Amino acid sequence: MAAAYDRLAMPSLEPRVKLWVAFGARTKFGDGRARLLELIHELGSINQAVVRIGMSYRSAWGYIQELEKAAGFQFLERRPGGGARGGARLTGEGRAFLDRYWRFRRGLDQVVSRQFARAFGAATDAPRPRSGRSGAPTAAPASRERPRLRPGRPRRS
Repeated sequence: MAAAYDRLAMPSLEPRVKLWVAFGARTKFGDGRARLLELIHELGSINQAVVRIGMSYRSAWGYIQELEKAAGFQFLERRPGGGARGGARLTGEGRAFLDRYWRFRRGLDQVVSRQFARAFGAATDAPRPRSGRSGAPTAAPASRERPRLRPGRPRRS
């Protein structure tokens, strides 16, 4: 059976990994939520970030409140209104948490790629793991660092 499997050409095989960091029993933090927080920081607006990723403002706001309560610290500094003084951006603790999360994610992706190559005989440049349903990449390739979030003013679009 193994010999028959080895002869098959399966170009569509790739690993897929779904990862969450759980805060207690209810609150999960994964790639999608990490990207939401990054977008809020980049755009300086919760509303603009949720429009970009297709999430309702109410869901995002509820999740942010739940996450901050579960984590015991604020991820976002929020100021009402728009303009230069208003909006939202990551706190220092929020940035540090995201940096640790993406570092953990990249390490996990490397391990998954190595194990996949061992199990399926893939080339040394095995495809990087992808997340669950959509199959869209969830983390930067291991060879390329995610851009670090810089303190200061968020970019405006």
